[in-house]
Amino acid sequence: MVGIVGFSRDGVGYVVVVALAVCLVCSVLVASAATFLKPMQTVNAKADRRSNILEVAGLPSGPDVDVNEVFRDRIEARVVDLSTGEYVPDMESSNFDQRRAASDPDTSIKIPRSQDIADIKQRSKYAEVYLVKDDQGQLKTVVLPIHGYGLWSTMYGFLALEPDANTVQGIKYYEQGETPGLGAEVENPRWRAKWDGKKVYDDNGDVELSVIKGSVGQGTPNAQYKVDGLSGATLTSRGVSNTIHYWLGENGFEPFLDKIRSGKLSAEG
Repeated sequence: MVGIVGFSRDGVGYVVVVALAVCLVCSVLVASAATFLKPMQTVNAKADRRSNILEVAGLPSGPDVDVNEVFRDRIEARVVDLSTGEYVPDMESSNFDQRRAASDPDTSIKIPRSQDIADIKQRSKYAEVYLVKDDQGQLKTVVLPIHGYGLWSTMYGFLALEPDANTVQGIKYYEQGETPGLGAEVENPRWRAKWDGKKVYDDNGDVELSVIKGSVGQGTPNAQYKVDGLSGATLTSRGVSNTIHYWLGENGFEPFLDKIRSGKLSAEG
């Protein structure tokens, strides 16, 4: 019996042709679904990012909250030139993608090995920052995006600082591939709570905040700059420390935070 012209249903050629036809149809369906769902995925990813920002800033962010409404009412997103610490006036935050900018030679820089303590290889020349306002429109919190390598993965998160641009209000890692039960504890709310009230810079203006090995006790010297280490995850803990030191240092947000502290840069720019 002949099923497809020139091919017997019992022959290998028939099987190959049918398999190729099925693969072609499936490919078309998958590609069409991906194209159709992409706008929805983009919207969901944006909402998830905003939810994480609201959470680290101590704002309502639960499933019953209109995340976009709270974000619009309480947060101003601005793009900062990391080399100067100034806002970029002609760059809209809604059109800015820091990860994409980091992979574009025109909008990124390669980090010298001697400076690349966070092991990120290159970074965008610009970064989006989030300025949280109180009910009177005054600056309440500064939220900074941070990322750096742990043991197995690049860990992405947000660090929230009080208006003094030195006191930690919260930290939130939202994307990481560390070992479950060990390094992945960077997402544990109990560990995250240990960051509240810690100081970033010492009296000389140097980044002093670090995750130590073991626990911080009453007798720990300079405890205000130290956070409990993650049990069994020394390299992940070190990665968090390196991330903080890079992004809060002179090659990261330090020029911007200096201007916030000195009053040279307001929430309005």
